[in-house]
Amino acid sequence: MAQPARIHDGAVPKHEQLRTILAALATDTLEPGDLFPSERQLCIDHGVSRITVRAAIGQLVSEGLLERVRGKGTFVATRTARSRLHLASFHEDMRRLGLTPTTVVLEVERAVPPVATINALSLRSGQECIRVRRLRLADGAPMSVDDAWYNAALLPDLDSCDLRRSIYDTLRDRYRLPIDRAEQTVAAAEAGDEYAVLLGITPSRPVLLFDRVSFSGGRAVEHSQSRYRGDRYELQMALDGGDS
Repeated sequence: MAQPARIHDGAVPKHEQLRTILAALATDTLEPGDLFPSERQLCIDHGVSRITVRAAIGQLVSEGLLERVRGKGTFVATRTARSRLHLASFHEDMRRLGLTPTTVVLEVERAVPPVATINALSLRSGQECIRVRRLRLADGAPMSVDDAWYNAALLPDLDSCDLRRSIYDTLRDRYRLPIDRAEQTVAAAEAGDEYAVLLGITPSRPVLLFDRVSFSGGRAVEHSQSRYRGDRYELQMALDGGDS
């Protein structure tokens, strides 16, 4: 077995040297969910003080490579899912990333939506919609909470369908309303108490807030807000050159 790397005095601070070594351990040797070596063991292995070890581990926790669990220790964090910016259902997106999607239905109701949704779906004032709130998981780990409104006039019995499966598949197969266009904004927000509990994070942790209006054949059929864990989900996009 290879000897642990030792830390030396030099231009690069000791905690930075150790951070590089521990990052490689977390990504190249250990698997997500594995228990990370204790602070005491790292001090012995690398010949540094506990202050240096805590500084290095603190960096990796803030970067999302490690996560601390009170009373249990430090663990290798779940890998971040990197999604291309494109039109797809959650199920399609996660499967493309090699992850297994599952859904927990939190709430289904018929109600008059807020003004923002009335405008987004071009509804009459007071018109009823179907609201569906769902917790989305990837490989069993919470990834997002979706809060979506659907035009009940176009989808009269959507609330009787199996909402654990892809709703986009249901719109295409049952209602002949495939989603072919969407308008979406993405912003950063704090999780807040309710979503923190559902996503398994602290209330002050950041989430990515997606606000999407989805269309089929020019008709707006869905207005959704999705909150994704900022430490487990990121967007990738291609940028083309243009006039400056």
